[in-house]
Amino acid sequence: MGIRNLKSITPGSRFASRSDFSDLTTGKPEKRLTTSLRKSGGRNNTGRTTIRHRGGGHKRRYRIIDFKRDKFDITGIVATVEYDPNRSANISLIHYADGEKRYILSPAGLKVGDPVVSGEKVPLKVANCLSLKSVPTGLFVHNIELEPGKGGQMVRSAGASAQVMAHDGGLCTLKLPSGEIRMVRENCMATIGQVGNRTHEQIVSGKAGRTRWLGRRPKVRGVAMNPVDHPMGGGEGKSSGGRHPTTPWGKPTKGYKTRKKNKKSDEMIVKRRRLLYGTFTKKRSIR
Repeated sequence: MGIRNLKSITPGSRFASRSDFSDLTTGKPEKRLTTSLRKSGGRNNTGRTTIRHRGGGHKRRYRIIDFKRDKFDITGIVATVEYDPNRSANISLIHYADGEKRYILSPAGLKVGDPVVSGEKVPLKVANCLSLKSVPTGLFVHNIELEPGKGGQMVRSAGASAQVMAHDGGLCTLKLPSGEIRMVRENCMATIGQVGNRTHEQIVSGKAGRTRWLGRRPKVRGVAMNPVDHPMGGGEGKSSGGRHPTTPWGKPTKGYKTRKKNKKSDEMIVKRRRLLYGTFTKKRSIR
């Protein structure tokens, strides 16, 4: 989809941009495939805030997405391409030959009227779903399972894709969007192609109100707080915090590694992801 820039009529629209929604074919979802969605406000079942900066936002209905793609060898036809307020990617409504309807993530290049199918011996076409052992090296996939039959858990956001690098000993090596190279069991399912709506990250909200519509509350800097609220708060005048960046509870941030030692999935990771910040690790002396 393309991006349209708003006219600078107000300060909020001066730098704002929106999607033109040119790929969408309908504005209403399939009612039987939606359900109510209760807001948590970042609280858990005891009422404690476990995720900060969440709350409010526009009322939504959840679209039930078929991440498992377990209707094997039954051809479906793309009926609509729709907007989903619960994710960055668009979704497509599939009408199957047996009369059932399901939503799937809409990959780039999928259009109304295109056939889609899942199974072991299906064509290597966009939106078709098959096990990783049947996907040749070099192809791009999305909606990848980590456990066979559990449904896709990786590579589901707009514009994302993973590349098949190698097959060896019942394992498939994938290069993920983060830069991590990881092995996944070959009997896990994956969908051919790249997730659509690739221009999603280029959209500029333009004003604070639009961010609030999405259910995101303001993020206050620690150095702007009082010492009682944050370890980096307080000080005379404008200060830098006086220490390495930390959370309100004193744990280092911005590059500090929090992954557990000897985690079970470490043996499946060939190369760790790219780090955006410097890491708080001891430097080894090079002799």
